[in-house]
Amino acid sequence: MNKLSNVIGFTFKNKVKTKSFLITTLVLALLLTIGIHVPYFIDKFSGQESGPVSIGLVYSDYPELANSLEKHHGKLAVSGLKLTKYEQTDGQLAKDLESGKIAGYLQFVKANEESFPEVDYISKKDSIKGEVQTELQAALQSVKTEFITKGSLTDAQVAELNAPVAINVQKLSAQDGAEASKDDNDFSPVDFAVMYALIILLFMTIMMTGNMIAAEVTAEKSSRIMEILITSTSPLTQMFGKIIGMFLIGLLQIFIFVGVVVINLSLPYNQESLKGYSLDFSQMDPAVLILGLVYFILGYFLYATLFAAVGSLVSRTEELGQAVMPITMLSLAAFYIGSFSMSAPDSILMKVSNYVPFFSPITMIVRMGIGTPKSWEIIISIVVLLISIYVFGWLSAKIYRTGVLLYGKRPTFKELRKAMKAYKI
Repeated sequence: MNKLSNVIGFTFKNKVKTKSFLITTLVLALLLTIGIHVPYFIDKFSGQESGPVSIGLVYSDYPELANSLEKHHGKLAVSGLKLTKYEQTDGQLAKDLESGKIAGYLQFVKANEESFPEVDYISKKDSIKGEVQTELQAALQSVKTEFITKGSLTDAQVAELNAPVAINVQKLSAQDGAEASKDDNDFSPVDFAVMYALIILLFMTIMMTGNMIAAEVTAEKSSRIMEILITSTSPLTQMFGKIIGMFLIGLLQIFIFVGVVVINLSLPYNQESLKGYSLDFSQMDPAVLILGLVYFILGYFLYATLFAAVGSLVSRTEELGQAVMPITMLSLAAFYIGSFSMSAPDSILMKVSNYVPFFSPITMIVRMGIGTPKSWEIIISIVVLLISIYVFGWLSAKIYRTGVLLYGKRPTFKELRKAMKAYKI
């Protein structure tokens, strides 16, 4: 145990001090910061200001419709629009439009006495912001309903008439054939965010730390340092020490990236943009986070043992990329299956992938975040993954013990088997 801790500490300290680790971490943290601030930069460079958008409202031709629009707009719970009334399209309106005091103005175009008039929006641009148009259309729909009914309906009846019809999705329960309702409110944006963050972090950890494990083993082997190391520490202790040490490095990077994200999102102008996503972390399902972390750890160790075994078979770093390609393709396949199946998390493909150890760490995280996996599916998936880690760990340990002593060209499976028998492994 003491030798294992020494290998872990040596691997961690040695890798943290390298320029490649520092530069990679710094570049990724910088990219995260830029990505979080992209919406803010777009608003700044497009000349858009924060706060409600001011729109002029000309009421000379239809004063009753202008008053009605102002009344219905005032009833909106959240408004990003401010209406400023003008009696007519005179010099003051043109002056305010030119100075930017208002983004544009609305006017009702006369039609026949019985028809609702057309509504024109005039601005210096040939487009209108999507949220402004949505808000105006909602208020104008209420105005049109009130105009057509000629006051025969109350405000409550007009509001009910304009309210969209909600469709509740129901799912047939497996117990006694009873119906259990599952409407759109059961979808948790927080669980989705946690799920998406976990699969991204797992994929990045596998790709980055896995390749670092294989590269370090190959570098030590090519420089003949391995011959010195195995005299003081067993190959198995070296392999698992490197795997655990690299895992700690991956956790350190994750903590740094999470800190960068939290710091940037805590800025006032970024907090405003988060309000529209309704992220309430008090509503997070603890099972999603706990089981997600379990799959995260198990998935890492499954791939890490394979990267270490493959790295021990390569004598030159130039051959490493080709050697680890099959493992890289497996991790990419798992990521793509999970990503492209988010619209159908309970599909046959996802259910089958739950029992494939190379895919289950990502696919099960997706199903727990936005799907409905049964308890027995989760248990069987974890058991299969644990058995696979044991089997591949045992096989990788044997390959590692043999591979670190084989130099020259990459051995074939037949040569590797003979070497394992010769070393009585």
